[in-house]
Amino acid sequence: MPFYHIWTIGCQMNRAESERLASALSLQGYRPSNADRADLIIANTCVVRGHAEEKVLNKLQNLKALKLKRPEMKLAVTGCFVEGEAHKLKERFPFVDYFFAAGVVPDWVSASRPLFVDKPQVSVYVPIIQGCNNFCSYCVVPYRRGRERSRPWDEIIGEVGNLVRNGAREVTLLGQNVDSYGHDLPGKPDLAGLMGELNGIRGLARIRFLTNHPKDMGNKLINAIATLEKVCHSINIPVQAGDDRILKDMRRGYTVEQYRSLIGNIRSRVPDIAITTDVIVGFPGETEEEFLNTARLLAELMFDAVHSAAYSQREGTHASRLADDVLPKSKKERLFLIEQQQELISAEINAGLLGRSEEVLVEGRHKGKWQGRARSDKLVFFTGGEHLVGSLVPVRIEKTGPWSLQGTLDGSEKW
Repeated sequence: MPFYHIWTIGCQMNRAESERLASALSLQGYRPSNADRADLIIANTCVVRGHAEEKVLNKLQNLKALKLKRPEMKLAVTGCFVEGEAHKLKERFPFVDYFFAAGVVPDWVSASRPLFVDKPQVSVYVPIIQGCNNFCSYCVVPYRRGRERSRPWDEIIGEVGNLVRNGAREVTLLGQNVDSYGHDLPGKPDLAGLMGELNGIRGLARIRFLTNHPKDMGNKLINAIATLEKVCHSINIPVQAGDDRILKDMRRGYTVEQYRSLIGNIRSRVPDIAITTDVIVGFPGETEEEFLNTARLLAELMFDAVHSAAYSQREGTHASRLADDVLPKSKKERLFLIEQQQELISAEINAGLLGRSEEVLVEGRHKGKWQGRARSDKLVFFTGGEHLVGSLVPVRIEKTGPWSLQGTLDGSEKW
């Protein structure tokens, strides 16, 4: 019996693609194992930021040492690290047996793409569109994953149906720009319509979607969030910066005021929505005042969470032609300020949930407690009940913090 091991770093799309590779390998008779025992190791990589690329290079060096000890073991690399002609990568990393593009299940793994993962987790990712047409100045995604390519409508519906029949209760629809789904398909279906169709699948409890672009979020999509019962009231809308000059240099396609108006529109239609965002600090040329504009916007809009990162120059992007002139010390200080400010904001928002009952989808156990997520996507730990995995249960919130909630199962005698 052959064994495989998949090492994954990066975004939810990478995690979804690793799940599909695992499914394909299982259909070929492979079984999962640790790296030391595996006959095949696949490294699913990310190079969106410099820190991620460093981790990939370090991992490849570790795998090189393992390959020298066990030369019969096969090693493959995929993900955004794979770019350009394969022979150039082979010259740089001669110990790697296979390179293949992100999002691909190669022929040597499976003759056909699997439509579902056997016995999936309670919550699963479903890619619906690959690539990106936006070409933000700092981003390598369009160069590594190409232009936008939507999956056929019927294929997605069939996959989600199979996932639900095999145990999934929640799906997260994925795309580098998920709002663009369908524009390249006959009839031009869209994300709102797709979610409307999925909303009717019996046994599916929740629908989420990632990642959005502010300039592509229209009223039809906002209305779908507001009216479809299975679509969770939580959304990530990256702002990246709170200063118009920086946004223009980032080639984001909107102004601060347009972004502010979008958030206001969403909150007026979906008052209980939880909104998170992404921010880059230390973009080339960012002054202290421009950075403070970002901090002020985050304080004003009060997001449930902010995913922040220091700017990292990526070769081949438009921004790589600009001088990376914000000192590393300044980037670190700005990042710390954003994180410190957001910790207080998240704590304040979550404190408002104290004493409330939240519907939680139970995903498993963690340190003696049940673990799951509320419809707001907030992490909840709680006690009470038995055999709850996959269940939707009410949890009374008894303790809050900036990163998670804790409580007790409401009406535990019923469970």
